[in-house]
Amino acid sequence: MLGEVFAGRRWRLAAAAVTAVVGLAAFAVSHAATETAQLLKVRLGGDEAATRIVIDLDGAASAKIAADGSADRRVVVLLPGVQPQAGLQGVGRGLVKAWMIDEAQGGTRLQMDLARDGRVQRRFLLPPADGVDHYRYVIDVAAVERATLTSGPAPAAVRLSKAPLPVSKAALPLKKVVVIDAGHGGKDVGAQGALGFEKDLNLAAAQALKARLERTGRYQVVMTRDSDVFVPLETRVRIAQHAGADLFISLHSDSGPDVGLRGASVYTLADRATARSQKFVSGDNWFMKASLTGDQGVRDILFDLTQRATRNRSAVFAQGLVASIEGKAPMLRRSQRDAGYMVLLAPDVPAVLLEMGFVSNPEDEARLRDPAARGKLVEAVAEAIEGYFGPTLKLAAR
Repeated sequence: MLGEVFAGRRWRLAAAAVTAVVGLAAFAVSHAATETAQLLKVRLGGDEAATRIVIDLDGAASAKIAADGSADRRVVVLLPGVQPQAGLQGVGRGLVKAWMIDEAQGGTRLQMDLARDGRVQRRFLLPPADGVDHYRYVIDVAAVERATLTSGPAPAAVRLSKAPLPVSKAALPLKKVVVIDAGHGGKDVGAQGALGFEKDLNLAAAQALKARLERTGRYQVVMTRDSDVFVPLETRVRIAQHAGADLFISLHSDSGPDVGLRGASVYTLADRATARSQKFVSGDNWFMKASLTGDQGVRDILFDLTQRATRNRSAVFAQGLVASIEGKAPMLRRSQRDAGYMVLLAPDVPAVLLEMGFVSNPEDEARLRDPAARGKLVEAVAEAIEGYFGPTLKLAAR
């Protein structure tokens, strides 16, 4: 009888333990189901034969391939439950021509346009390991011949195809990336007027320009600073390069010994400063990797071509900017100038520096501090940006 009691008690304890374990498991599953991972960033590597896309996440996630690239060179990857990071996009690398992140079906969608015929070859999730503290979802895309796209899995080794696309598809609607640099900041106050510091005027104009551009929905705006902080000049250039900027605008307020001097002016990079821009070439720049033989002469030629094209685009925008501001704000007699300012040195980012007026001039300072007058200047800058990107934006909208 006593044995039966103990046996019954053991059975009840075991049953209770099982119930507890099942309950904890159910709680864990429920908890995991309600948790969402956050997308951190997207990285690309590889070449024209095979390209790897790495999606960095702060938690585990699964993915579905909605389009593998075989139909129209468009790869679409869905990550249910993953919170997207708004505005992530970029020009591609290797097989990937361009990519962008947006929200779809309650999760994240990664869309990629391929530069050549290709297909998703494999994909897998890597947990934190080997000094990496986050998850990585990896997607490998391989180049394939047109004939293989309808005949089963992509082979491990394939040749590039020059066959035309069977279906014409509009390119991904990437937003133009505009980096706005509010000059000075923090301990670097800039010029001082009768009513305050230059750094505050620059930030106010930068924030107004950002708001104006974002209202159109056509631009991804990046600020080198959005508060009263000090940012080194070289860091400002790196921010623009890292963002893949299509245009860099540095906003400043001038100062001079003559209080009668007033008006806006626009600067682009001077010829004498072009050699200094090589310091901003990183190991990831395409023109430094173009020569597989390591021919320094070839790299120098490619660098020079890239820099010339960038300077030409900067000059075109500067001309449009001067024309847009004229009649809306006072201008210096020689309003388009050149200089060796560090913020203009990136060899792959069209850049201008706009001196909005003179804080040493009472009328200019009052104009720069007046929200209505500042708004007119910002509108002129925005119109110049619209004109600069106009043909491209119209083409992308078709």
